[in-house]
Amino acid sequence: MKITFVCDVLGKPNNGTTLAAYNLIGYLKQAGHDVTVVCADPDKKGEEGFVVVPVKNFGPLNLILKANNVTLAKGDRKVLRRVMEGSDVVHILIPFWLGSAAVKVAKELNIPITASFHAQAENFSAHIGCMNSKLVNHIIYSCYFRHVYRYVDCVHYPTAFIRDLFEGEMKCKLTSRVISNGVNDTFFLPREKQRLSEKFTILCLGRFSREKEQEVLIKAVGNSPLRDDIKIYFAGSGPREKKLKKLARRKKVDADFRFYARDELLGLMHGADLYVHTAIVEIEAIACLEAIVSGLVPIICNSPRSATKGFAVDEHCLFRMGDSRDLAEKIAYFYRRDDRIEEYRKRYEAAREQYRQGDCMREMERMLEDVAHAKKQHE
Repeated sequence: MKITFVCDVLGKPNNGTTLAAYNLIGYLKQAGHDVTVVCADPDKKGEEGFVVVPVKNFGPLNLILKANNVTLAKGDRKVLRRVMEGSDVVHILIPFWLGSAAVKVAKELNIPITASFHAQAENFSAHIGCMNSKLVNHIIYSCYFRHVYRYVDCVHYPTAFIRDLFEGEMKCKLTSRVISNGVNDTFFLPREKQRLSEKFTILCLGRFSREKEQEVLIKAVGNSPLRDDIKIYFAGSGPREKKLKKLARRKKVDADFRFYARDELLGLMHGADLYVHTAIVEIEAIACLEAIVSGLVPIICNSPRSATKGFAVDEHCLFRMGDSRDLAEKIAYFYRRDDRIEEYRKRYEAAREQYRQGDCMREMERMLEDVAHAKKQHE
């Protein structure tokens, strides 16, 4: 198949959405499909299989975008038309300006469209200080629906949670498939545990941004009588890094903040004692799945705006949103209890296989093929 991949936001593979995009693109190319990616990343100019469109200027908001290492694309219809002509299917990654323009061009060219749902409303509204505004989040979802998803032949939802949330908000029922973005096979491989520290170690993955709420973990450990015997590894990057470091110093918490390459991350996952997932807004949280697949027992925020709470096997693996005291109690439950951690680790083993990335990518390929085939059948 000839597939056009439209990415309003691509960038470096340092977040779940971008990793999901690169994983799918790589899989489809390896499977023999002709894939062209349209994005706004200047570093992709001249690279085979990529077509670069201009960056959209947002004036004062450019500083916010830069702080988050985000580049947004202009909806250049001329470029899109040239690239998309002759495509069997167009896949849209994010429902912003480039994705919206791609929908219009695809409709004009009678090309079937699929689109993934990777952008929760709060992922945008958090950066303009409106994360908890129901009105603002509803407006964002309405824009997604009006400009992209209502025209799509099949929507890819990473979880049933985000499908039910979005379609409930829009009071609609769209043709869709629920397919996990999957966990890379390297995380399934057994590794010998090598302790990271003499202290009890906690791993926390995720961008340093408002909706990830890492501060609740710092406060939980900082106010705990176990504080001096705990070390936290915060793996990620983002605009709130300085604030989080300052809080950790103030609370006298032994914490390490930095972005880790995959091999380093695997070492952390196989060396840590416990995993804590603090995000209050999350569509799937592949980072949490990677930790679970690697053998770590998770303690997860029970936010109603997060799909991740569905991974918890019981109440000992959940903490109340924003409640650092409750989180501290859950950490204490597993503290220095290898027998208890091993018991829970075995309980998570049964769920591992459904998240193998190869299987998930084959499901995505089938979705694209089915949509393309259905279009041809009706011609």
